[in-house]
Amino acid sequence: MHSASRLADISPFHVMELLTRAKALEAAGRDIIHMEVGEPDFPTPQPIVEAAQRAIADGRMFYTPALGLPELREAISRFYRERYGEDIPAARIVVTAGASGALTLALACLVEPGSEWLLTDPGYPCNRHFIRTFEGVPVNMPVDADSNFQPTPAHLAQYWNEKTAGALFASPANPTGTMLGASELAALAEFVRKHDGQLIVDEIYHGLTYEGDATTALAAGDDIFVIQSFSKYFQMTGWRLGWLVVPERFVRDIEKLAQNLFISPSTPAQHAALAAFTPETIAILENRRAEFKRRRDFLAPALSSLGFHLNANAQGAFYLYADCSALTDDSESFARTLLESTGVAVTPGLDFGNHKPRQHLRFAYTTDIARLDEAVERIRRHIG
Repeated sequence: MHSASRLADISPFHVMELLTRAKALEAAGRDIIHMEVGEPDFPTPQPIVEAAQRAIADGRMFYTPALGLPELREAISRFYRERYGEDIPAARIVVTAGASGALTLALACLVEPGSEWLLTDPGYPCNRHFIRTFEGVPVNMPVDADSNFQPTPAHLAQYWNEKTAGALFASPANPTGTMLGASELAALAEFVRKHDGQLIVDEIYHGLTYEGDATTALAAGDDIFVIQSFSKYFQMTGWRLGWLVVPERFVRDIEKLAQNLFISPSTPAQHAALAAFTPETIAILENRRAEFKRRRDFLAPALSSLGFHLNANAQGAFYLYADCSALTDDSESFARTLLESTGVAVTPGLDFGNHKPRQHLRFAYTTDIARLDEAVERIRRHIG
């Protein structure tokens, strides 16, 4: 008996393997500056932790409905009204086991064997593997600085064909931190709609934007799937909780899948997340958002001074996607040498697609400015 043939098309998540090596060096006594993984360095806000502790102490740790705690779905619905001015009924909101669980449900619902799905290249690496897992065909569309590393209707027109079923994009995007504005989202949604396709938008970095709030794709129509997470802005990575906004006609299908694939999301995490939208928690998160902006504004010119070129307008998330071609012709080798020689861990472009990966590195500013400054100095000494 062999593994399913689809496994041959699913690559490892290289950044996690690089993290494993970084952790091994730390265990051996090396000082490692982590700029490789997309995880906030701040602890989960205390009101969220305390809400979980109270729920656990009360013994309310049974299965919840497959679509999530009704009161949490209502809280998310209120969040959309208050933050975006969008009236999204709680009935369309599905609480999931992280954003990965939301992607699993959406793509299990939508992907037919052999159907093609358009993705940006560079982009989040797991998306193409989710599509392949459900026997779909991921189609990478190269995007560059001329479109701020985001798709346009012209990209869709170039790659759309009779096998194309839909598109999956992110705003803010990983690894570039770039965003789609309201008119751009509306234009993409209209193109997909006119071609009888399905649009999925990953919004897990919403809240972590630095020149104002992001526009939700939900403003462009009620026929769009939106992926969200408690991991990034709400800083609940290890709690593994997210949500999916579902067009009304798909809710029952998503519920059946959730019942079978997951039973229900984590009960302690859901009770914790009820405190995520309180004014006390939001005040903590907004202070941390300001700190991420300070880090970005420190790191971007510092990297430029080393010879990296920053061609993406990184308005959100906590990444800088840097062209390293003036320093190396092999970003993977450069990243591994940098880790071994200097103790600075960064992610090579290889993880994010096939479009100029050896020319790019991703730097995550998920550590404090003093450590970012130390990382810059280590790199400066390394490149001479």
